[in-house]
Amino acid sequence: MFFKNRKILIIGGTGTIGQSLVKEILVDQPKVVRIFSRDEYKQFVLKNKLSEYSNMRYLIGDVRNYDRILNAMEDIDYVFHVAALKHVESCEYNPYEAVLTNIIGTNNVIKAAKAQKVKKVIFTSSDKAISPTNIYGATKLVAEKMIVASENNKGSRMTSFSMVRFGNVMGSRGSVVPLFVDQIINNRKITVTDENMSRFIMSINQATKLTIKAMKKAEGGEIFVLKMPVIKLKDLITVIIEQTCKKHSIDEKKIEIQYIGLRPGEKRYEELMTYDESLTALELSDMFIIPSKKDFNYSNAKKAKVGIYSSDNQEIISIEELNKLIIDQKLI
Repeated sequence: MFFKNRKILIIGGTGTIGQSLVKEILVDQPKVVRIFSRDEYKQFVLKNKLSEYSNMRYLIGDVRNYDRILNAMEDIDYVFHVAALKHVESCEYNPYEAVLTNIIGTNNVIKAAKAQKVKKVIFTSSDKAISPTNIYGATKLVAEKMIVASENNKGSRMTSFSMVRFGNVMGSRGSVVPLFVDQIINNRKITVTDENMSRFIMSINQATKLTIKAMKKAEGGEIFVLKMPVIKLKDLITVIIEQTCKKHSIDEKKIEIQYIGLRPGEKRYEELMTYDESLTALELSDMFIIPSKKDFNYSNAKKAKVGIYSSDNQEIISIEELNKLIIDQKLI
């Protein structure tokens, strides 16, 4: 019961991961969970959904506003920072907006956490922060560096800062799966960028468990990376067409696949750990831990294999495994 009688702040708490975190944390009977987001309607919906819980608080605000973040963190023990502008194409066309939320916003979180003497902060990052080719990845990379720097430069302050690095969260808002399903049902076609594209994937539940595990294990400055399967886009297309057509009694032969090419900032593959990071990385059965210091001690951890952890050099899961994953996650 790690969170029992503790006070938790979830920044971006009405998003997919934020709401999943809330459900897990409430099981531990925390003293209070504060939801911080700028979406009034989503807070209204979540409040109605969780109306039985008297320990929930809902705060309207933007991570860009330091004073609001500072007030939200008053007397808080643990902070989950999951707010971001995360759609690659939107960030490409609105780069400074991404800077304001993902970089300035993260700096506000760091400053406020130190000022309010928060115990731990966990920041959620992305595989797109590795060798970034887009604004979203670049802003996440800067934010990662800021989190590590804040840990190393905090002096006598008690707050610890660590992060998790996600792959593509299947079923989250903006995920390609619901987009493809909608296209099949309404347009009888799928728009595909590059069928040879490979991606790391994880379920919402896996992302949530990793984030909470990181909060429990974090000593300060680490990057936690879940070991996750890799898929090829062409396999995902095959499975989604098959399952969607079967569920909605649509003739598979009538589904058109339209190739549109890579969108601005997109990559054909993603990376979760660089070669340099692998030199110091530790490995557990379900994750890698990239420490920022040498004196960390994690039970059962071993030295990780040296090399780039890329979706281009990992084994691709079979169509059968992917099919089972989508069924188990009830994504269609």
